[in-house]
Amino acid sequence: MLRLVFAAPVLLILVLFALSPQNRAMTTFGFWPTDFLLTLPLSLAMLGAMAVAFVLGALVLWFSLLAARRRARRAEYAARLLDAQVAELKAQLATRQTAAQSASRSLVPAA
Repeated sequence: MLRLVFAAPVLLILVLFALSPQNRAMTTFGFWPTDFLLTLPLSLAMLGAMAVAFVLGALVLWFSLLAARRRARRAEYAARLLDAQVAELKAQLATRQTAAQSASRSLVPAA
């Protein structure tokens, strides 16, 4: 719900920008190594450029966080191993304590 509260005004501004009469001028884009020409309204060209920049920024962020995710997975795996080792050592300690208690009872002379 909180996302919708923040996204709705941004989407409204984008729609108003795309529909505003000042931004309806046609713009021609040529793609350099080819002779391909694309004619779009200025507003759609701007929104398309913003969308491409957003996707590229998201990819840069995603790739930069890969190392942190890898370290987090390794740390989580190590923590699981250490938890298992602690549980095993506690079980060994409990069995040794019970064995020591039973041995000390057998050494105590009867009165």
